[in-house]
Amino acid sequence: MSLHSMTGFARAQGTTGPWRWSWEVRSVNAKGLDVRLRLPSGFEELEAGARAAATRGLSRGSVSATFTLSREGDQVSVSVNEAALQALITATRAAAERFSLPPASLDSLLAVKGIVEVSEADSVDEDRPAITVAALAGFETALADLKIMREREGGALRTVLRERLDGISALVDDAEALPERRIEAIRARLAEQVRALLDTGAPLDGERLHQEAALLAAKADVREELDRLRAHVSAARELLTAGGPVGRRLDFLAQEFNRESNTLCSKSNGVALTQIGLDLKLLVDQFREQIQNIE
Repeated sequence: MSLHSMTGFARAQGTTGPWRWSWEVRSVNAKGLDVRLRLPSGFEELEAGARAAATRGLSRGSVSATFTLSREGDQVSVSVNEAALQALITATRAAAERFSLPPASLDSLLAVKGIVEVSEADSVDEDRPAITVAALAGFETALADLKIMREREGGALRTVLRERLDGISALVDDAEALPERRIEAIRARLAEQVRALLDTGAPLDGERLHQEAALLAAKADVREELDRLRAHVSAARELLTAGGPVGRRLDFLAQEFNRESNTLCSKSNGVALTQIGLDLKLLVDQFREQIQNIE
């Protein structure tokens, strides 16, 4: 199954009679699915169908969709108030004869307010049902294109995340191979420190010191942390291969990666292991940052 990002953009458009409509759909990452619609007045009935389509097709992401509608061409009608025009002509002629003025031109007569009436064509009401059906189909098309883009980005993210997991696995191998982290080396180093304390001549209980050294050696062993890191790497790889809406589970694993990396640093008994722990934390942060975009 494919892996999907939560980031994408799609556009769909079409015409219904004299009306041109379009959808623009954008999505970004979010904890859940949040769908926000912007619709022109009178098309509120589109909301239920669009939300249902988004819920069927997506599981996570903040999705914003804008529907716009416009009429093609200048659909207007022009009419002349002939009665008013006749009355105006009669009045202007009488005034021209009385005051010896030239007759009024047609342009000047038509410019008088109320003589010419310009009105827009019929409203969208009669076409609304057909537009609604077409718009819902267009939203499904835009949603399908959005999913394709999210899938394409998800494939790129899968490659990046696998690279991060390879890096984490390599660092775990490096930590495993360090001579200084073996329990025998830890005990030997602590025993040497105990002998140094005893050689000072201070009144110390040697048996108690050796017991404390053994306890510290056990606490300093990072065997369990390395085993858990390997298990988390394996689980994350399985999720990436399975695909689907695995973002939340990957985020949980990222938290576990971070926990084990912190413990590794706190239990480190040498510079090399500390450096590996710090490198692990860097890779884990990069891993977790990327999976914030996974559905």
